[in-house]
Amino acid sequence: PMNKPPCFTFWTLHLHFCTERSSVVKEGDVRLTGSKLAFGGRVEIYHAGQWGTICDDGWDLNEAHVVCRQLKFARAKSVLTGENYDRASGPIWMDDMECKGTERYLHACTFKGWGITDCSHKEDVGVQCDPGDVLLLSSTLDHSIALSDDLGELFDNESFCDLTIIAQNSAAQDQEAETLQTTDSTTLCAHKVMLAHVHAFNITKDTQNITVQVVPNCIPHFPSFIRYLYTRKIEVPFSSVQCLHWLASQFGEEQLMRDTSLLFSQVIPDDSTFETPVSLHEYALETNDFVLQENCVRYLVWNFQNFTTSSVWTQISDGLLSALLLRSDLVVPDELFVLKAVENWILNNVHTSLDTQVKLLSLVRFPIEQLTTQMMSNFSLYSTHKNVFNDNILKALQFNIQLLTSIKSRAKMLIDDVSYQPRIYTSSLWSMFFGSFSTPQIRSHGSYDTRYVTRYDSRYGYNDGRRRSTSVPYHSSSIFLDRRINWAADIFMNQNECSNRGMRCPSLPMASLQSYETNSFPGVVFFNKLLLVCQDKYVFEIQDFKNNMAVISRNATLSTTYPCPDDKNTFIFVVRPVYI
Repeated sequence: PMNKPPCFTFWTLHLHFCTERSSVVKEGDVRLTGSKLAFGGRVEIYHAGQWGTICDDGWDLNEAHVVCRQLKFARAKSVLTGENYDRASGPIWMDDMECKGTERYLHACTFKGWGITDCSHKEDVGVQCDPGDVLLLSSTLDHSIALSDDLGELFDNESFCDLTIIAQNSAAQDQEAETLQTTDSTTLCAHKVMLAHVHAFNITKDTQNITVQVVPNCIPHFPSFIRYLYTRKIEVPFSSVQCLHWLASQFGEEQLMRDTSLLFSQVIPDDSTFETPVSLHEYALETNDFVLQENCVRYLVWNFQNFTTSSVWTQISDGLLSALLLRSDLVVPDELFVLKAVENWILNNVHTSLDTQVKLLSLVRFPIEQLTTQMMSNFSLYSTHKNVFNDNILKALQFNIQLLTSIKSRAKMLIDDVSYQPRIYTSSLWSMFFGSFSTPQIRSHGSYDTRYVTRYDSRYGYNDGRRRSTSVPYHSSSIFLDRRINWAADIFMNQNECSNRGMRCPSLPMASLQSYETNSFPGVVFFNKLLLVCQDKYVFEIQDFKNNMAVISRNATLSTTYPCPDDKNTFIFVVRPVYI
């Protein structure tokens, strides 16, 4: 037929037949589309009732093997990038994927989170599968869509159950049995064969009863958790998120733990006191949940300036402060601000050991700021830690001397110290000025300085002023103070605006930050950033500029790292020179 059938098509032994993995598309299904290749095409995955594509960042054969095996092929032949597929209109569901190659389903691999991406559809990944001998033997009919419901009914009815599970209040385990309240425990009748894979239960063929310790607040949610172990489906009202996450962490259910941890990001921005991300980070450390740890740290890093003015700032642990200071995506006006924040924390934690103080001060990136001895003498900690300050000032001076020598000799300087790398600076380090327009105040939290950022308001549906221009140094080093580069910033709301600038926008709206100068210095590159600020209150997404363009998602609550309840977003362009 001329029209492509709505199912996967393949050829074996000169026969053509069409098969579907299931008559009903379900969550996590994958397909290959948009290509004339017999066993290849753009990878799409079904999530939240909609097909979407996957960004090619980080893809290799490990990810491709998972896709092809999920489609019942033997293996993958290659990863396809830069292909001209049919136009995709849906979301980009996945980015920065990392698979081991042995996963049964693509969504079981590690990735940023559903819809969180800085890619455009030009970066949609494709794969070429190798049918091997599998297709010669059989095709697969998958009617498992109803199996989950059947297993759920088996659990609900307790038919033929052979295992009694008592979930007991962990805080009441030392009490006498007759003193326990009905809310202190719950008893379930389950099936050993369904739960034998849960190593924490330690089920053998002779096991008839098991007792598990559960924190009091989570006992009411324990039956739902056990039902999930049968069906792999669960309704998650937000009131149950933390309990389901805790149960998943205790009983080794990594996928449920990962998915529920992502739900925490929906409430982190709601707390302007920052108590929620700080307490969640402590909880994430207790449960060894690295995804949740990253979600909390990232939010605090992106909103560091506001965080340092909150009541919980001086109460955080030195471990959390170290984790924040190690980050290059720390959003701050300048490095001097970081030093002042660290000093404020140390002065409010007088019992902190001198070794810890030295460690924290050493995480300030002195070479980036060109901090001088005269500036440092104004700090209260200078007299106590004079050696630390002076050693880092010397390090900054040596960096400038080496950099100047490198430029004169046209030889690349090797840098492997993170202290030479910039963070995301929104203030005077770049001396950026964008003309006379309203200052983007951060209501109730802080403010950004318009000398160093450019601002657009999406509420008006157009690019305010159409273009902003600025001139910044080629690098933060003092030897570049008189060597500047011009930049032009735009936000395009439609293709006509793109065309008027001589560009093609693969998706809309789109941000552009370009320099048209050809002069450059060896080793200096620009890793520019676009910050999305929600309601002038908090940074909820940071996008990289790729080929001078950055994608802006329309559906903020779905496709950004943290939700923004409406479209009242502002955008901050940050020019970020890096010496590599």
